[in-house]
This record gives sequence, structure tokens and C-alpha cells, in this order.
Amino acid sequence: MAGVEDVHELAAGMPHVTVVHGSKENPVYQVGGKSFVFFRTPRPDAVDPDTGERYTDVIVLWVGGEEDKLALLAQPPFFTTPHFDGHPSVLVRASRLGEISREELAEVVQDAWLARASPARARRWLATQRLDDQVE
Repeated sequence: MAGVEDVHELAAGMPHVTVVHGSKENPVYQVGGKSFVFFRTPRPDAVDPDTGERYTDVIVLWVGGEEDKLALLAQPPFFTTPHFDGHPSVLVRASRLGEISREELAEVVQDAWLARASPARARRWLATQRLDDQVE
């Protein structure tokens, strides 16, 4: 099952990635200066529905578009909040990553990178993936 360390490893393992830190030293993974995965600071719109407590472990992952977003939102543990309405991203709590496999997480992180990478970088990376598939 997936864990937080997998998010870091998978995001950092994509090509041309830099890590910057937000205002609370939260990691933000970027490609070409564009964020594709980041660890969000607690906000009033992401709260536990039972307790009203702010979630302290939300991870934001970019998606390719609304269709991709809706597909991920249909499967737990992914969710969104009103703050992210119309934004090409989904949220997941770090504490719930164990509900998906590392392979599923890898696909989501790779898709997040593809959504933000330049077309040339995306094409080059996808070409290497096809070559890897042919070798196996």
C-alpha cells in the first residue's frame, strides 16, 4: 500500500523536478516552475465532517482536466473542497494513502507531472516509458 514516503519518492523521481518549500516549509514539487504535487497547509475548507477539525495532512495533485478529476473523485480516498472547484486538481489525505496501492499512486503522480510538464518534456518521458514497456 502507498504511503507519504512514496509520494516524495515518486514526485522527486520524475524528470526535471525541483522541490521548493511553502510558507510553512511544506514541500512543493515542480516541473518547469509549475507545481504538480504539494503538501498543503491546513485551511478552513478541508475539515473532518465529524469533528470540524482542520485536516493537517492534505496533499494536492494536479490532473489533466475535469474528466480526470471526476474519475479520481469517484474513488476514495480522493476528494476536493469548494476552494478547488474548477481547479484541475484532487486532494488526498496522507493518512489515507494506505487505501491505494503504490502503483495506483504512481499513476496519479505521473499524470500530475504530465499535466504540468511542457509538451516536449511530456513527449520525451512518454517515449521512454514505451521503450521500457517493450523491453519487459
